[in-house]
Parts: sequence; C-alpha cells; structure tokens
Amino acid sequence: MNDTANPTSALKFPCIFPLKVMGLNTVALYPAIHSILKKHIPDLDEAAFTSKLSSSEKYLSITVTFTAQSRAQLDGLYQELNDHELVLMTL
Repeated sequence: MNDTANPTSALKFPCIFPLKVMGLNTVALYPAIHSILKKHIPDLDEAAFTSKLSSSEKYLSITVTFTAQSRAQLDGLYQELNDHELVLMTL
C-alpha cells in the first residue's frame, strides 16, 4: 500500500523527518546509531547528523534529519534502534 494513500497516517511520504536517539555517553553509541541509520537510509548525508551532550555529560542525544520514504522504513528504523542495548530512547 502506498503510504500517501493511507488516510489514517498523519505523515505524507516522502517527508522530511527529524529523529532523535538518546543513550549513555559512551564511545560505542555514535558508531552503533550511525550504522543502524545507514542501513535504513543508505543515502544519508553526514551533514544530517547533530549531537548534544547532557549538562552532566552522562547522556548523548543524536539527531538526524532525513527524507523518510515510507511508514515501513520508519517502523523498521525505530524497532532496530529501540532494540539496541545502548539506546535509551528515540523520539
């Protein structure tokens, strides 16, 4: 089914989509997130990434803005991110 034809979807695809991933500030977090994102968004530009440390520097949030192609793409991406042991939250 074409996502743009789904009247129950609030999103119309393709669309610009900001995704935020948060986890503990470890050296392994960014590479893990980057790898998952590149798997689901192969043409992702490195300039699409921003990151920010919490005030205590205990947590890191990574934001990536990309063109989402479908609900299935987003669902797969969120599922894999949320299943990863280093990810605490996705928005």
